Amino acid sequence: MINWSAHAVKIGAFLTMLATGWAAALPGDLPAEVERAAAAFSFARQPLNAADGGRGVREVAPAYQDIRHWISSVGAAVALSDLDGNSRSDDVCLVDPRTDTVTLQPAPQTQDRYPPISLVPSGLPYDPTMAPMGCVPADYDDDGATDVLVYYWGRSPVLFLRGDGPLTGPAAFTPRELVQPFQVWNTNALSLADVDGDGRTDLIVGNYFPDGARVLDPAARSGPELRMQASMSNATNGGSNRVLLSRGGGTYAEAAGAFDQEVADGWTLAIGAQDLDGDGLPELYIANDFAPDHLLRNRSRPGEVSFEVTRGPRHVTTPKSKVLGQDSFKGMGVAFADLNGDEVSDILVSNITQEYGLLESNFAWVSGRGRVFDDAGTAFYTDESEALGLSRSGWGWDIKAGDFNGDGVNEILQATGFLRGTVNRWADLQELAMTNDDLLANPAMWPDFHPDADISGDNVNPFFVRLPGGRYADVGQAVGVADPGASRGIATADVDHDGRLDFAVANQWRQSHFYRNTGPGRPPFLGLQLMRPAGGCSSNAEALSPAIGATVRLAAGAQGTRTGQVYPANGHAGVAAAELMFALRAGTTSVPVEVTWRDTCGRARTAAVDLAPGWHRLRLGDDRSITPVTEGTP
Repeated sequence: MINWSAHAVKIGAFLTMLATGWAAALPGDLPAEVERAAAAFSFARQPLNAADGGRGVREVAPAYQDIRHWISSVGAAVALSDLDGNSRSDDVCLVDPRTDTVTLQPAPQTQDRYPPISLVPSGLPYDPTMAPMGCVPADYDDDGATDVLVYYWGRSPVLFLRGDGPLTGPAAFTPRELVQPFQVWNTNALSLADVDGDGRTDLIVGNYFPDGARVLDPAARSGPELRMQASMSNATNGGSNRVLLSRGGGTYAEAAGAFDQEVADGWTLAIGAQDLDGDGLPELYIANDFAPDHLLRNRSRPGEVSFEVTRGPRHVTTPKSKVLGQDSFKGMGVAFADLNGDEVSDILVSNITQEYGLLESNFAWVSGRGRVFDDAGTAFYTDESEALGLSRSGWGWDIKAGDFNGDGVNEILQATGFLRGTVNRWADLQELAMTNDDLLANPAMWPDFHPDADISGDNVNPFFVRLPGGRYADVGQAVGVADPGASRGIATADVDHDGRLDFAVANQWRQSHFYRNTGPGRPPFLGLQLMRPAGGCSSNAEALSPAIGATVRLAAGAQGTRTGQVYPANGHAGVAAAELMFALRAGTTSVPVEVTWRDTCGRARTAAVDLAPGWHRLRLGDDRSITPVTEGTP
C-alpha cells in the first residue's frame, strides 16, 4: 500500500514544476505579426574584407594540438569610430584572424578618405606566437585625437597613438606598450570606464587563458600554465582580470587587488560597464565562460578601486542558474538596454543556447524596482529572457541593443556560431561536459577537436524585434542579416548621420560585413556626441575627447527610450560608436536634455540644454556648461 501522505510534499513540488513548465511554454508568435514587424527594417550588406584568403585554423602549442580547432575559435573583432576627425563614426577597425591583421579603413560608401592602414607594433616584441583579438578606439593620451588599442593573445595590449600628420598610412600611429615591460597575456575583452571617479578613463581588461601561457607557440613546452578550465561551471584558473587606472598622457597603472581571486581569475569573454545606481560610478558585469558571471557594485574612490560582489534574489520557482551571480552558463557577451521603461539599465547576456546541444539560456536581467542594490549585497534583477522571447538563439557571442527603425524600442543583435567543419562533434562536447573536474584542466584528456569539427557551425545571427505584445521575435532571415556561420563581434553607429543606425559584424574565419540601414521612413531623432576638453584636469583645451560615462535623460519629446549612457566598449570583440541616439515624437521641434557627467577633474556635473532634432556635438565644460560645437542636422 502506497502511503500517499508521506509523499505529499514531493508530489506537490512535482506538480508545481509541471505548472511552471506549462506556463513557460508561451504560445508562438503569429507569422503575420512577425511579418509586419520585419517590414520596418531593411539593410544593404557590404563586405569589409576579402571573401577568401588566409588560413582557417591557428598554429598552437603542442599541448593543444588535438583541440586546435577549439583553440582557434576566437579572434574576429570590429569597431566603429571617428578616426579622421570628420565628426562621424564612419571608420572601421577590423581584426581578421585569417591573416592576423588589424586594419583601419573608411566604412563602405563613405568615400575613400584614406587608404587602408594596417596596425603592426613595429619596434616592439611581436612574432607569430602572438595574435590580435580586438581593437578599441579611444583618446588614450588625452590630445583629442582618436588612438587605437589592440589586445592580443600572447602579449599585453599595445597603444597605437595618433600623431599630428594626415591619416595616410601606418606612420600616422606610433605603437607604445600599455604595460612596461610587456607581459604574456591572453586577452578577450577590454572595456572603457572611469572606474574610480577621478575624471580619467580607465581600462578593464578581461584575460582568458592563464597569464604566461604561450597558447599560440608551437615550440612551447608543456607547463602548468598550458591548461584548460578546471570546471565547466566554477573554474577560477584562467587569466587574471585587471583594472588599469589612467595617469594621463597615455600612461596607466594597475590597481592592485581590484578584484578578489574569484572575480580575477575566471575565463572572461566579455565585460560591460554601466552606472546602475546613479552614483556616477560604473558597475561592472564580468561574463565568464566556465564560471558564474559577476555583477560588481562600484565602491571606488579616486585612486582606490573597490567592488562589492552582488547576487540576485532567488524565488521559489527560480533555478540556481537563473539567479544573477550564481549561474553555471557560458557568458560570452553583455549589453545594456532599458527593457521595461523604468529608466534603469537592464542587462542582456549571451550564453550557449543550442537546441539538442548545450541548451542553457540567454539572460535578460530586468530591474524590478527603482532601487537596484540593497546594503546586503543584493542586486534586484530577475531573468525575463523566456517571457521576452530572448532565451534561445544558438551559440551566442557578442550582443548589442539599438533602435534601428526609430520607434524608440531597442532591437537586439547577436553574433552566434562556434566551429564550422564537416563532422558534427556535439556528441564529443556532451562527453566533455560530463568529464570529472579533476581531468578537465588537462587538454590531453579532451576529445579531439581537429579542423573538421563542427559545433554550431551553421548558426545564423538573430535580429530580435519587439512585437506589440511585448515579446521579441527573430526576423533576421526576413531583413537579410541572418548570415550563417561563426560570428564574433558587432559594432553599431550611424555612419552617415541620416538618423538610421548601421552596424558591422566580424566573422570568424570568413568574410566580415557592414550593414547599411536602408529602412523605410525617416522618423525624427536626436543624436548626441558628448565631448569633454582633452588634456586632463582643468586643461580647458580646445581639443575634445568623448565623455565616456556621460548619462543623458530626455525630459520630454522622446518616443520610447528616454535615457542612455556613453559606454562604447561593452561586450565581446565589438566596439560601438561613442554616441547616443533617441527617437522623437512626431512634430517635436525642441527637446529638453539633461546631461550628467564627471568633468576632467572628477567632479560630478549636471546641466540641461534644449536641442532641435538631428545630430549635435556638445562640449561639456569643467564649469558645468554645455556648448554646441556643431549645429543640428535634421
